[in-house]
Amino acid sequence: MKNSRRVKVKRLFFVFAGLMVFLLVACTESEPHKVTFMAGFKPQANLPFVAAYVAQEKGYFADEGLEVRILHSAGGGENMTLLLAGKVDFTTADANSVLKYRASRQAPVKAIALFGQRGQQAFISLSESGIKSPQDWTGKRFGYKISIPPDYLAIADAVGLDRDSMEEIQVGFDPRILLEDKVDILAVFKSNEPDTIRSMGHEVEVFEAADYGVPTLGLTYIATEQTIGTKTETTKGFLRATMRATEFIWQNQEAALNIVMKYAENENRDHMKFMLETELSDSLSEATVVGGLGALNGSRWNELRDVLLEYGAIEENVDIEDVIDDGLRASLFEDGKLK
Repeated sequence: MKNSRRVKVKRLFFVFAGLMVFLLVACTESEPHKVTFMAGFKPQANLPFVAAYVAQEKGYFADEGLEVRILHSAGGGENMTLLLAGKVDFTTADANSVLKYRASRQAPVKAIALFGQRGQQAFISLSESGIKSPQDWTGKRFGYKISIPPDYLAIADAVGLDRDSMEEIQVGFDPRILLEDKVDILAVFKSNEPDTIRSMGHEVEVFEAADYGVPTLGLTYIATEQTIGTKTETTKGFLRATMRATEFIWQNQEAALNIVMKYAENENRDHMKFMLETELSDSLSEATVVGGLGALNGSRWNELRDVLLEYGAIEENVDIEDVIDDGLRASLFEDGKLK
């Protein structure tokens, strides 16, 4: 009789233990994975920022079982510092910067999606100045933000510009210097300052290195090698949600702008529209036709690296396989379309 009771107690114990394990696993599986995304600048309509905003507001992150906290960098490389410290899972960076991180700092980061199939950089002059091509830059004053951009040096070589005839001036970030007749040509972010100057009543001429045969690439999503390797499904889910959001943005730009303004409530909507439209137009290329949105084409990255090496933007060579990882993003697409 006692043995029978003991058997029953053991059976009940194992049933109870099994039930607890089942409930624990079920709860664990149902809990969303917490993710932190930090945009590389203040809230605004840069396409990779907007993709995260839309994925959040449309529930695409939730569909992937992700609970995403969206932050914005205060500047000074805060996003990269927090990424390397493991406080941020994903952030944004310009392709040039990703190459510099790997070549100069040996930072273990990789680009996992490329939004800017053309570079962010451009150069502008006032239309009223009569400067209509880079050949007209001879003898003029060129203003750059912090350091002389490799794009500028590449254009100069491409058109045979005599740089000795020019005055090259570090001017910082205020584009009004162009209106104050302190420079004739100004280095800018093409989705930003051209519209700012036009809003002040002045038309501008815009020059891009890509139009002169110079390889350029723009904004990316980046993650550490550790995140890509140990949080593979989370990374894949983040990419699926943001690529899905990018498709939505293409088809619903006004609705996407409504979402942008929830995050960037102090910004001018028309300026945000210009920024978004400019970056959308740069998000497509032959690579995206074949490989889908965000495609990372190794040969184009090789070409960009060679330009940066040639003009001293990076001092050490770097293997592009150490710079980009397109495997997870590519697995989401078939014949250029999101599965």
